[in-house]
Amino acid sequence: MTIEKKTYRSGPYQDFFTQGTLVGNVLYISGQIGIDQNGNTPASIIDQTKAAYSNLLDVLSQFGGNMDNVVDETFFVTDMDEFMSNAEAVYGAREKAYGSRPEVCQTIVEVTGLAFPELKIEIKCIAHL
Repeated sequence: MTIEKKTYRSGPYQDFFTQGTLVGNVLYISGQIGIDQNGNTPASIIDQTKAAYSNLLDVLSQFGGNMDNVVDETFFVTDMDEFMSNAEAVYGAREKAYGSRPEVCQTIVEVTGLAFPELKIEIKCIAHL
């Protein structure tokens, strides 16, 4: 059985990674990292969170969606203590991205590393369009 999929690829690694895959009305968004539009990685977990949400919104918009369509998200963080000590600001950035307190399932996972050593957070989502 063949599943019909629509994909979106962008960025320097588009030959290797799909940013989002739409199957039916479910959009699976690959983990978005905290790199800004100029290719810079901000130093703080707060600014990386803001950049990751900006990248998430870009993927959603490619499929006609927005943050209201997100139903599940996973944070991958490299240092849980740093995350927790900045949680108020990180969640403030999260609420700003959603425009309100989001009503989504969330999981937070500590990992030993992400794609680049300077990364502190990666955000993966599932959206219903």
